[in-house]
Amino acid sequence: MPAKSFPASTVRHFYDDLAADYDLMYADWQASIERQAAALSGLIGAALGNREGAVYDVLDCACGIGTQALGLAALGHRVTGSDLSPAAAARAGREAAARGLDLRTTAADMTRLPFGDGLFDVVVCADNSLPHLLTPDAVEAALGEMRRVLRPGGVLLVSTRPYDRLRRERPASTPPQVRDEATGRVVTFQLWHWRPDGERYDLEHFQLLPGGDGADGGEGESGGYEVRTRRTSYWALSQEQLTGFAGRAGLTDAAWHEPEESGFFQPVLVARRSATDPTEDHA
Repeated sequence: MPAKSFPASTVRHFYDDLAADYDLMYADWQASIERQAAALSGLIGAALGNREGAVYDVLDCACGIGTQALGLAALGHRVTGSDLSPAAAARAGREAAARGLDLRTTAADMTRLPFGDGLFDVVVCADNSLPHLLTPDAVEAALGEMRRVLRPGGVLLVSTRPYDRLRRERPASTPPQVRDEATGRVVTFQLWHWRPDGERYDLEHFQLLPGGDGADGGEGESGGYEVRTRRTSYWALSQEQLTGFAGRAGLTDAAWHEPEESGFFQPVLVARRSATDPTEDHA
């Protein structure tokens, strides 16, 4: 029996709740912003011809608090960010303003993007965002919207976790990520609960922040941790599945780029809106 689509409102709540703490998952968020932007910009340049000094109109349709969008804007691209979470999109806008960057942000569902046809040279959907969609119809709707807002010849970049391997291994948890703060260490980890279909899993996201009521000693003023728990779900799409969905959404020339090649921390699917594919005419 196919899984029911996870309600968008529940995913939105997950990221609304996480927005203030999202950067704490990184040992050095700013360094990650710069490193990821350099890798994505390299893929974009290779796909669009490596023209020196080229500046592109970019939509980051799952911008979160700005990890990819901020870095691409800092490289000079004209970036628009949208995200299902209003809290995350608003924080991305504040982070851009604090850095003196021009980044327009809005809250939007990637299956119903509020942008006109053919506005962007590049659409980015990074950091395992697309797999929140748990049904074929939802995935195809999102990819179709990404194709729609691309100019003919424009490129889409989608990154996911390395699900071909993870579906074989079916891990139950992730290693802890540690961030050193003035008040102590922030520890983030996840528990994964795989569904019987072997493709979808429910995730519990834990953050331990210094300053709780524990009596272990050594962390925070009170010697313990405050524990924050959030829950969401994913579809562990294989590369073959996602390539197939991209093709059915009208995207062409799909190719995967692994981290050791691209420098990005996840596998990236690069696909294209055909140069001969006319933009929609709704007049």
